[in-house]
Amino acid sequence: MKKCRHCEQGKVTRPRGLCWACYYMPGVREMYPSIGNKFAQHGPDDFFGRITPPPFPTAALPGSPEKIAILSQRAGLGQELFHPDDATFDRRLEPKYAG
Repeated sequence: MKKCRHCEQGKVTRPRGLCWACYYMPGVREMYPSIGNKFAQHGPDDFFGRITPPPFPTAALPGSPEKIAILSQRAGLGQELFHPDDATFDRRLEPKYAG
């Protein structure tokens, strides 16, 4: 039997790992984030507004930790994710000869 995250006495019967009494006590519910709920909102809010372009391109390659951090920062600022001059992989394939 799981115990309440707040009072550590009651049986967990409500979301967020809280007992009935703690869940409905003013201010307690906001102290504990939602856990294990696939319908809970996670990550940045949806943004439906005017999107500004990023102020500068990045030299980070696609898929690199640096590029992912920059994309996350741009999303948080409500900017377009990609700048036209961002670095890309070189798509030209050069044959390699076994020698």
